[in-house]
Amino acid sequence: MSATNILKNQQLGFQWETEDPFLITMYHKDNYPEGNDEQGPNVSLANRELGSDFTLRDGFRMYHGKTVPGFPAHPHRGFETVTVVLKGFVDHFDSKGSAGRYGDGDVQWLTTGSGCQHTEMFPLVHKDQPNPLELFQIWLNLPAKSKAAEPEYKMLWNEDIPNVQFRAENGQKTTVKLIAGCLQGKHSLEPTRASWAKDKINHVGILHVHMEPNATLVLPAVSETLNRNLYFYEGDSVNIDGEKISSGHRLKLAGSQEITITSGNSDCFFLILEGEPIGERVVQYGPFVMSSEQELQETFREYQRTKFGGWQWGRLDPVHDRNAGRFARYADGTIEKR
Repeated sequence: MSATNILKNQQLGFQWETEDPFLITMYHKDNYPEGNDEQGPNVSLANRELGSDFTLRDGFRMYHGKTVPGFPAHPHRGFETVTVVLKGFVDHFDSKGSAGRYGDGDVQWLTTGSGCQHTEMFPLVHKDQPNPLELFQIWLNLPAKSKAAEPEYKMLWNEDIPNVQFRAENGQKTTVKLIAGCLQGKHSLEPTRASWAKDKINHVGILHVHMEPNATLVLPAVSETLNRNLYFYEGDSVNIDGEKISSGHRLKLAGSQEITITSGNSDCFFLILEGEPIGERVVQYGPFVMSSEQELQETFREYQRTKFGGWQWGRLDPVHDRNAGRFARYADGTIEKR
């Protein structure tokens, strides 16, 4: 049995298809210019469809932002968002009273559960230099028993996230950022309480991998039922199972086999998502992910009635002060600073 199924029809762009227990992954890479006084781009925004600007123009998009790029207040229910910021910053506010700024390697884990609103704005904090942004947002499903869980927001700070390193015989290094899961005897930080990733028997793994040229990575065999996908988004090529594969592809890998990956002649970067499937029906409409049509209709009615706690932040696209730094303020008043 081959260890790899190359899904060449799935060129990697903004949205990446996934398998249960994951729902979808978004990849953002924007080369924002210097920021203005409002922390938006210090360039003309003429000829953009502000409010829905998903066309890459001059190296960046505004998304749903009109002044600052990003995603103003919007609701979620029934799943989790795991936001991995490689470069740049994200300003968070939510309807439960939490807020924060994170970036440059930090990860935010948000269980939306019974429902919340939140923002993801991309403040351009530097006025004297460009503000590049690169991030993944991974949607991880919740089982039906957890879809009514209390929303919970947790920061995994870059300095605390374990890294696992491999060295090939030639000395070249592979570094794996262990956002979720276990590798080489190291365990990731704990996710939120209701997460499918909380129980280690579900083998949820979220791995960000950087391979130096001609380096090696060995993925262990886990189980026959594990869904394992590799998203090769930057680099010239890797060799898996005797086959040379160029970047820009999603690869489905066997979860029951040990798999050796060798990088080509340049640095290679990819994301690995793996986990045991939840195996339940998914009924989704945009940001609502439920288990039945009835639950979905109940979600619409509840959101219209309660707005999942309302919105206490005034404007729908708030940002923190330019010099706020990295921090999290939770609904109970606890503050973490980095």
